[in-house]
Amino acid sequence: MLDLHHIFAMQKKALFFLLALSTLGWGFTAYQTVFAGIALGAFFGTYNFWILLRRMEKFDRSISEGTKAPSIGTALRFGSGVAAVAIAISLPQYFHLISTVIGLMIPYVLLVIERVVHAIKNQ
Repeated sequence: MLDLHHIFAMQKKALFFLLALSTLGWGFTAYQTVFAGIALGAFFGTYNFWILLRRMEKFDRSISEGTKAPSIGTALRFGSGVAAVAIAISLPQYFHLISTVIGLMIPYVLLVIERVVHAIKNQ
């Protein structure tokens, strides 16, 4: 589990960097809704990743103790994604829908990139 905490710490650093870039893009370009949508989606995507980390810890603990394993929390993460999209749909003057969906996927893309870099380093 320590490895997951390391990955989540890197995800948070990447989120803060992305939010800073989104703020700059929102403030200095004409694409304010696109950058706001990316920021909104990345925030909810990182929240989903945090939920997954917590649920995996509970799952690991229950397996090691021999008790019944809880669910991984798919419904809660799905609901969070729906909430982000609902915000983007209800406030189209502030958030771009497609960029919100792209922002939701950013933490998972960063996870794949981190795993590929880790695999290349360990070869």
